Amino acid sequence: MIDEEGYRLNVGIILCNDEGRVFWARRIGMTSWQFPQGGIQANEDPDAAMFRELHEEVGLRQEHVQVIGRTRDWLRYQLPERYIRRDSHPLCIGQKQLWYILRLISDEADIRFDCSDRPEFDAWCWVDYWRPLRDVVYFKREVYRQALTELGGLLISEQVPVNPRGFLSAQHRIATE
Repeated sequence: MIDEEGYRLNVGIILCNDEGRVFWARRIGMTSWQFPQGGIQANEDPDAAMFRELHEEVGLRQEHVQVIGRTRDWLRYQLPERYIRRDSHPLCIGQKQLWYILRLISDEADIRFDCSDRPEFDAWCWVDYWRPLRDVVYFKREVYRQALTELGGLLISEQVPVNPRGFLSAQHRIATE
């Protein structure tokens, strides 16, 4: 679904483990890594879209995760000109996303990439909370920073054992670069 400004409505998912590390997935057949994300369909609630995308991309269901929180507002990024398909209608110039932070409460063995006809990922790992800011494609970096910053406080309030020294120092390093 694309809004009147040309942004595709979308959900992003930050999945963490009990150590406060985050799920980081490699795009199939590529060298780029990202968080799971996907479009919101017409007449679909964002929460329903998040659970649908979680299952399609990562194989997890609602009972496998605890929802810790969601961004208060939509976060947006614009696509670089070379990624905009000028011949498509309606024209999509970027993504408008609600971001969720979830905790895995089931076994890692429940994570799988074969729950969709077109898998998105072919590998995954747990990484330090702020590492995605270093590794994500440049045009998504600011949205990732906003989502990680807003939702990171919820991890601490939920008593997920994030290493506070590394957590805060990494945040400071990124913010001052």
